[in-house]
Amino acid sequence: MRRTVTAAFAALPLLLSGCFTAREGRIESDYSYAGNFRHYRTFAFLQGVDGAARDSAAALDETVRDAIQTHLRAQGYKLNQRRPDLLISYRVFDGAMRFTGYNQQELTQWMRKEVVEDEDTPSDERQGYDRVRYLLNDGTLLITLIDHKNGRAVWQGYASNVTARQGSQASIVMRRAVRSIFDRYRVLSEDYQQQDGQLR
Repeated sequence: MRRTVTAAFAALPLLLSGCFTAREGRIESDYSYAGNFRHYRTFAFLQGVDGAARDSAAALDETVRDAIQTHLRAQGYKLNQRRPDLLISYRVFDGAMRFTGYNQQELTQWMRKEVVEDEDTPSDERQGYDRVRYLLNDGTLLITLIDHKNGRAVWQGYASNVTARQGSQASIVMRRAVRSIFDRYRVLSEDYQQQDGQLR
């Protein structure tokens, strides 16, 4: 009897780890067909995002901002506060929420077509937006890239199940969420693309 109980307790961490894996957050993204993704070089953060009135919120805000900046710089984008091509907005939502996204092919596949929609694009040549409704559980981190020139959002990525609130664990959760979101934005800056072309 004692051996059976011991074996059951030994298996408990494995069972619990399976539950945690099953609860991994949903990672999604969508984009505007009007985004001029091949020609963005610089970025800045939208002022006043995710107000940080509490100390814990300020620390979390700094973690998210630093992680976003690290990923964008690794992709060749440069921070430029005066004349950025992209403005970065982000926000953490508490609890569950319903969210509208779009069913689209991957951004890099769309970019291969080398098409950017604008006001002059004929209506019969425009891509349609196939809406999808998501239920995002246990908190969501939303990151939005805005074309500074026209003020329109061109890409957004979001990760659910970002619930850690305290100390280093919260920082780890948020950094992982940012990394997972930017795994869906594999777009190099125009300068980086030009350098890569010259090396070839």
